[in-house]
Amino acid sequence: MPVPRSTPPEAASRGAGRYAPSPSGDLHLGNIRTGVLAHLCARSTGRPFRWRVEDLDRVQEGAAERQRADLESLGVRIDPPVLVQSARTDRFAAHISALAAAGLTYECYCPRREIQAAPSAPHTPPGAYPGTCRDLDPSTREAARARLRENGREPAIRLRTEHEEVEVADDLLGPVRGVVDDFVLRRGDGVVAYNLAVVVDDGESGIDQVVRADDLASSAPRQAHLAGLLGFAVPRYVHVPLVLSPTGARLAKRDGAVTLRELTALGFDVWAWLGESCGFGPWDGMERALAEFDLARLDRRPVTFTPPEA
Repeated sequence: MPVPRSTPPEAASRGAGRYAPSPSGDLHLGNIRTGVLAHLCARSTGRPFRWRVEDLDRVQEGAAERQRADLESLGVRIDPPVLVQSARTDRFAAHISALAAAGLTYECYCPRREIQAAPSAPHTPPGAYPGTCRDLDPSTREAARARLRENGREPAIRLRTEHEEVEVADDLLGPVRGVVDDFVLRRGDGVVAYNLAVVVDDGESGIDQVVRADDLASSAPRQAHLAGLLGFAVPRYVHVPLVLSPTGARLAKRDGAVTLRELTALGFDVWAWLGESCGFGPWDGMERALAEFDLARLDRRPVTFTPPEA
């Protein structure tokens, strides 16, 4: 069932780490910390480090370039090739078609509010799809398609699963387990869903180490399951702690001076904070960070950041 790869097999066989931000705006300090840690994890294990632009959804003009410039100014060295998701829609469509040909997909006509209000199946996580459209008869499906067409939309495409529990290995969290529901592969607006895009991009570019914030850990079992179906090796995961605002919520740009440019203008020592927040004491640049970094020593607790006053 796997479709032909668009990258040479020798490139995929070497393995690599990556950072894959969405270009919806400038990186805040939490994003920067995750990107730097992804680079350190890759380099400390002898892996190339790649960059991916996840621009299938919200895009702010110039954000992708600023994001990369910010991390490169901190000494992050990026190896080619750079993947841009919006240029790879044919690859995503090919994999969805392969899954459909194997009988592993079905159309879903449910509005999101109905899914959120419906009770989940036993043992599935909150918000898991209850299977409303899984086994509809042909006439019901056609009527549902017609209703969506009237509103200028199309059905979402879901993966047909057996709702089994999948376990993945995480180098910080240990085993991460989750029941895999019938998750979305392509949304009702025609945009490929994150879970499909990230698996195809990682698989076709030979990514075997995925470092990202730990609020995404719950998606790893779904992605590992899909990777197996598509013939890709499951990467090694490293879900690092979030950076929080003083309120305990995930740090965001609305919290104040949190971007690299804002913090630099205020004289804030970003490198010293990065080292201390990771449990190593202050760093003074990438060279020292690479010399001292040891994943086993990384502080596994969430980090609270109070933005400095202007």
